[in-house]
Amino acid sequence: MNRAELFPIGDVARLFHISVSSLRHYEKLGLLQPEYIDPDTGYRYYSIRQFEPLNTIRYLRTLDMPLLSIVDFLKNRDVERMEEKLRQQKEAVIAKERELKRTERKIDKRLKQLKDAKNSVLEEVRLIRTEVCRMMWVKESLKIQSFMDMEEPVHKLHRSESESVVFLGKVGLGILKEHLLEGEFGQYDGIFLVLDEEDFFEGETITLPETRCVSLRFRGGHEAAPARYKQLMEYIRAHGMEVSGFSREITLIDYGFTNDTEKFVTEISIPIEGA
Repeated sequence: MNRAELFPIGDVARLFHISVSSLRHYEKLGLLQPEYIDPDTGYRYYSIRQFEPLNTIRYLRTLDMPLLSIVDFLKNRDVERMEEKLRQQKEAVIAKERELKRTERKIDKRLKQLKDAKNSVLEEVRLIRTEVCRMMWVKESLKIQSFMDMEEPVHKLHRSESESVVFLGKVGLGILKEHLLEGEFGQYDGIFLVLDEEDFFEGETITLPETRCVSLRFRGGHEAAPARYKQLMEYIRAHGMEVSGFSREITLIDYGFTNDTEKFVTEISIPIEGA
């Protein structure tokens, strides 16, 4: 063998703008075997005849084709097989594009929610109208004295789901109507997870209609909520309204965003009817 006509692995890596480790990985997969391996040093050498398959590998990788699909093609090179591989890859790219668009919409919603939370009007009772909302509700008596008390109930919301949908500003606590009317604000009756339209969720959910609510935002977390519930219930009674469902209490900014407790923002909304 004329060693002068061979190219060391480092030179090939530079010529094709790939790493030496990639060439070794291709060899391991059976994609591209070196023309010669020095028995003393183990150093790899390649010939010009291997440049064409290497160009094919690089091109198909730019199309994001999986290496195992490329291995299959190179072992069974054929026009129809290449056409089939390209069609399969096109379908994979379209599916990935749909997934990226879904992720983009979820990011946009979180950014919008965060901007809204940062610009909150605090300590002011407002009448709002909530949009149609899909959520998972876990009925459970809970006493929340710090953010750590949320960890176990939050885990129950997503432990059976393959996709993580639990995120900041999506998990909340609720007090049932009868306990709101009785003034029992120190304990919650359940925890809920608000689901985006884009969320894949296999568990049982409920859908709440568009609802009129009395709402208030304040600095602090769930431990500061009882006094605000009292304020909201006094407002409801003073204005001739009636409670129509369980409360929705969500910490919009908490430890997930910042360690500065002075920046925490929590919102309580109580569905109402009348007046």
